Amino acid sequence: MEPQSSYPPLFRQPRDSAPAVDPDGGDSRTATNPIHEPDPIPVVDLQRLDVEPERLGEACREWGIFRVVNHGVPLDLLTRLRSHARRLFSLPFESKQALFTTPVSYFWGTPILTPSGSALLGGAQGVNWVEGLNVPLGKLSLLGDDDGDGDGDDEEVTVLASLRDLLQEYGVHLARIAKLLFRAMAEDLRLDPTHSKSYLSEPTGFLRLYRYPHCAKADGDTSGMEAHSDSSVLSILCQDEVGGLELYKDEQWIQVQPAPDALIVNVGDMLQAMSDDEYISVKHRVKVKKPQDRTSVCYFVFPGQDSVIRSSKYRPFTYRDFQAQVQQDVKTLGFKVGLHRFKLD
Repeated sequence: MEPQSSYPPLFRQPRDSAPAVDPDGGDSRTATNPIHEPDPIPVVDLQRLDVEPERLGEACREWGIFRVVNHGVPLDLLTRLRSHARRLFSLPFESKQALFTTPVSYFWGTPILTPSGSALLGGAQGVNWVEGLNVPLGKLSLLGDDDGDGDGDDEEVTVLASLRDLLQEYGVHLARIAKLLFRAMAEDLRLDPTHSKSYLSEPTGFLRLYRYPHCAKADGDTSGMEAHSDSSVLSILCQDEVGGLELYKDEQWIQVQPAPDALIVNVGDMLQAMSDDEYISVKHRVKVKKPQDRTSVCYFVFPGQDSVIRSSKYRPFTYRDFQAQVQQDVKTLGFKVGLHRFKLD
């Protein structure tokens, strides 16, 4: 298949600039070379949360982002998930538009505000060099169902069914990890159990699959996703070896080096509010790399829609209130204001 046909039209480039991609996601013209140089991102061992609880608290207070190792997700599952995502994104652009309408939806460019409210970007409203799929885990069983009218392509039905099975398996693991981490965080913050039990709601969880197409003109400033913070409680990222994720700390941008066997967790806006600003909702962005596409899968989880978040720094609000305010700001201002709207004077 001609790789260019899988890109949204705006992202298509001269024929000689497209990388040759093998079925396993490698680049036959520019080989994938994982970066082994260490970066300062904290590492949290999920199997040692009870033994080293301070590591998690320090990571959330000082960084708002950390790597999780010994997370219990089979490495084969991570590999298959990334491989299947690459396979889906390699489908023709028109096929993706037709296939992914409900419950999974397809987007490209600047993601619009979705019902979950998680993909909001701050800043200018330029086109981001990204395409993706929104996957609400609560509705995943509907994906790939053949309505029996005989119009469905057998190969496409198989692809969707395989995606459904992979994401269901992965979603179970990510919900487990999120609950383990949040329980430890709630203990670290000494949250009131009466209130905090609804602060993380498994039914709100969803996945977003991203592809950042290679860009022949990428010069380090091509934006795959503009600087933003997530509206979630927690976001958990599985990424490939290409790199491009950056976080903002101490008035500088720091590159997060690829570590495909680990998961990246970042604190979202909701958790910052719950923590009375002790934890940091980290600002991050993605820069497009020139030689090849980047693929990632991110899990987002939120409070219950009507769970009231109580904080000494913010007036009481629900996630529903926050979501409505963000939608209004994006519509009227063109960007997300976020937690500042709920700050106490």
